Amino acid sequence: MTGAALPTAIEDRAAYDSAVRHLRDARVVLPTFAELADPAAIPADIASRTARVDRDAADPCNLFRVHWFNDIETGGIRPVPPHVVLPRSLTGVDAPIAVALGNSFPMIGAHKVLAAYACLVWRLVTGRFDPARHKAVWPSTGNYCRGGVAISRIMGVRGVAVLPEGMSAERFDWLRQWIEHPDDIVRTPGSESNVKEIYDACDELERDPANAILNQFSEFANYLGHYRCTGPALEAVYTHLRGAEPELALAAFVAGTGSGGTLGAGDHLKQAQGARIVAVEPLECPTMLYNGYGAHNIQGIGDKHIPLIQNVMNTDAVVGVSDRNCDRLNALFNTEVGRAHLAGKCGVDEGIVAGLADFGLSSIANVLASIKFARHHGLGPNDLIVTVATDGASMYDSERAKTVDAEFAGAYDGVAAAETFGRDLAAIGTDHVLETGRAERTRIFNLGYFTWVEQRGVELAAFDRRRDQGFWTGLHDALPLWDEMIRAFNAETGVNRPG
Repeated sequence: MTGAALPTAIEDRAAYDSAVRHLRDARVVLPTFAELADPAAIPADIASRTARVDRDAADPCNLFRVHWFNDIETGGIRPVPPHVVLPRSLTGVDAPIAVALGNSFPMIGAHKVLAAYACLVWRLVTGRFDPARHKAVWPSTGNYCRGGVAISRIMGVRGVAVLPEGMSAERFDWLRQWIEHPDDIVRTPGSESNVKEIYDACDELERDPANAILNQFSEFANYLGHYRCTGPALEAVYTHLRGAEPELALAAFVAGTGSGGTLGAGDHLKQAQGARIVAVEPLECPTMLYNGYGAHNIQGIGDKHIPLIQNVMNTDAVVGVSDRNCDRLNALFNTEVGRAHLAGKCGVDEGIVAGLADFGLSSIANVLASIKFARHHGLGPNDLIVTVATDGASMYDSERAKTVDAEFAGAYDGVAAAETFGRDLAAIGTDHVLETGRAERTRIFNLGYFTWVEQRGVELAAFDRRRDQGFWTGLHDALPLWDEMIRAFNAETGVNRPG
C-alpha cells in the first residue's frame, strides 16, 4: 500500500474465503471504522456482551473496545472519551490543555491497538491476508507491535513483534505473556531512534512469503484509522468542554510524530474546527527541526526519518522537547514525594495529580510541547489545546528507576521534586518552536525522499503525490467502502456476535 492505491475490492478470492472460514471458527466479528469512531453505533447485544468481558483478555469482544470511549470502571461506553484538562497550576499557561487517555484502550493500555486493527482489517476483507498461511509482522518501537500481537491473538493469527532491544522492560514483559513462540519477539539494535534497523530486520523476514509486514510507518490505513476515529473522538472532547465554556475555541492539536498515524487526527480537526496541527519531536534527535539525528528516550515518538504516512504539507508547527525533561517528570508524576509536592506546594488538584499516572513518556512530551506552543502564541483561557496520552506510566516503571539512579543518586526527595518542577515544568520556554510555512514544509517533506525512494523503493511519482492535499482527502474515500466490505465479510462468516 506504499503507493496509496488503496484496494476496495476482493483481490484474492481464495485468501478471502480462507479468512472467512478462519474467523468463523474463531467466532470473530469485525467492527467497522464507523462503529469505532462512534461506539454508540455498536449493536446493543455486542456492546452488552463486551461490557462483561475482561478488557485485558484476548477475547473477540475486545475488538469492539478498540476506540477512545471506553469506561474503564464499568466496562461500558462513555459519551465522551476519558480525558483530563490540565490547569494553570500545573502547566503555567492560561490555555487549557485537554489530554485524551490512551490507556483506556483494551489489552495493551495504549491507542496503538487502533492502528494495528486498521492495518490488518483491510487486508482481511480484500483477500490480502490469509490467516491460514500468513504471519503478521508488526515493526514498532513498542506499543504498535503489542497492539498487533493482541489483535493477532484474538484472530488466531501468529503475530511477530519487531522492536529495538533498548525499549522499556515492561514492553518485553508484556510480549512474553502474549506470544507463544519466543522467536516471534525480534529484538533489533538500538532504541527509539533506530527505525532503520527495524526495517532491515523486516527485509530479512520478508524473504519468507509467509511473513506479511504491516509497517505502520507506510501503511495508510494507520493514518485513516486515526483520521476517522481519533479525530472525531478529540472533537467530542472539545465539544463537551465548549458546552461549559461557549467561547472556547480549538486552537491546536499536538502529537508526537511517531509513525505519523496519530497526526492524521489533526487533518480531521483542522477540517472540522480549524485547529492547527503541531508535530512533536525530541531535541536529542531533531529531524524535522534541524535535519538532525541522535538517540533519545521518549519512547513512542520515533524519528531519524519522515514517515511516509505523515501529511507533512498540512503541518503548522514543529516543537522540540528534551527526553531529560520527560524522564525527570516521570519521576515527579509517579512518586509519592513528587505527587505530594504537586498537591501541597504547587496547589494542583489532587484528582489531577492522581491522573498523572495515565501519562507515559511520549504523553509527557506531548504536554510539554503543548505548553511551549501555548507560550509561543500567548494563548489564553479560551484557546483549547488537545493532545493524547498514548499510554500510561506503568509502561515505564523501569525507566523511572533508571532516572532516579542517574539523575538523583538513587533517592527522590522533596528537594528533587522542587527542582524537577522548577526546571522541567515552570522553566519550559518557547525555544525550539518552528512555524512551518511552505518552505519549511517542503524541506521536511523532502527529507522523506532518502528513506522512501532511495532506501525503500517507493516510486518517485507516488512519493511526490503526497505533497497535494487532494491526495490525502482522496484516501478518505476508502473508509466507507472498507466498512461495506467489513459488513459483507461479517455476513459471510455468519457470526452474529463475537466470542
